[in-house]
Amino acid sequence: MERIITRTGPSVSLLPRRPRVAAYARVSSGKESMLHSLAAQVSYYSGLIQRRPDWEYAGVYADEALTGTKDSRPEFRRMLADCRDGKVDMIITKSISRFARNTVTLLETVRELKSLAVDVYFEEQNIHSISGDGELMLTILASYAQAESLSASENCKWRVRKRFENGELAGLNFMFGYRIAKGKIEIDPEQAAAVRMIFDDYIGGMGGGRIAKKLIEMNVATVRGADWNSERVMEILRNEKYTGNALLQKKYVADHLTKKLVRNIGALPQYFAEGTHPAIIDTATFETTQAVMEERRRLCGAKSNTHNRYPFSGIIRCGSCGKKYKRKVKAGKAAWQCPTFLKEGKNACPAKQIPEAVLYLKGAEVLGQEEFDAKIFEKEIKEIRVPEFNTLVFMFRDGHTEGKVWQDRSRRESWTDEMRQLAREKAKGGR
Repeated sequence: MERIITRTGPSVSLLPRRPRVAAYARVSSGKESMLHSLAAQVSYYSGLIQRRPDWEYAGVYADEALTGTKDSRPEFRRMLADCRDGKVDMIITKSISRFARNTVTLLETVRELKSLAVDVYFEEQNIHSISGDGELMLTILASYAQAESLSASENCKWRVRKRFENGELAGLNFMFGYRIAKGKIEIDPEQAAAVRMIFDDYIGGMGGGRIAKKLIEMNVATVRGADWNSERVMEILRNEKYTGNALLQKKYVADHLTKKLVRNIGALPQYFAEGTHPAIIDTATFETTQAVMEERRRLCGAKSNTHNRYPFSGIIRCGSCGKKYKRKVKAGKAAWQCPTFLKEGKNACPAKQIPEAVLYLKGAEVLGQEEFDAKIFEKEIKEIRVPEFNTLVFMFRDGHTEGKVWQDRSRRESWTDEMRQLAREKAKGGR
């Protein structure tokens, strides 16, 4: 039997793939010292990883964030995305508190990374998340870190509230009209002139939108470089601090993790401190402004707690900017209008107003009713979209849609008998 001989080349042993190692760093504020700290951390981790011949450098992800939650950290989210794409095998971070201050967030993230075979090494605690007892130790230490964060937050709140009780002013750093010079509050002459103009114009009959437009035309810059709009003007008009006095603790931090400010409507005491800083306007001007504001609110039919008070509240969506329409009453007639148009004008959003009578009429038509029934409407209709002028698209709760077109009334049709009589009298008087 003939032998078969196969020639083979020399065997080559395959070297194991080096783990791809990345690092994560975070600082908690935008202060210059913190940014230097962040740069130092990036430099430290880059050198640490690249000095290891058995590791492959996968980069450093660094966030400047106010909290330890995932949503506020773009680099953290990018790191997780790279891990899901198989670009990272191991992450090095300084401590549990740098990675996440919320125990639930930490464990969710670590477990997901563990399922992807990605290890997280916490230098300060000397823990590898992928190890057998790693999750148990992380649970204990993360709970401690969260409690420590809460304690620090409560101590900070206590100090701020004691300052409020003593009538000390805080939070004037970014207020239009003022500046801080060597720890002292001073009036900015140019901005103060604009503030006085805003109050005078409003008392004189101008609205927030027109005042904002005037400020833009005058090239008056805001404190942070944002655009002027009606809301920003109204905030100035409502702010008692321009009188040199201050209502303290109007807002407070409800959650030490998110650091979100909420309006104080009675949860905590408020303090009114007089003469805390130089005044830009006098008290009489401020009180007159508030009286004018209240009178305009009354004439426009605006009332407090109007959420879902009408069948169309919160369900009409603008097709141009996506905002939900608001109800306005003028000369006794109700209509619904896009808030962007109301605040910033037609250049920001060209949406037209919708007479409330049209909504009642088309709402009844789309449901096959002779008269509008609010209860049936709420049960059947989820949303009304306004994709273009004079067009309404009713979104039913079962998923189907139906469009309705409406026509503007001519000026002749919109005139009442009283309006015609008034016009005749004016015409006679002009002869």
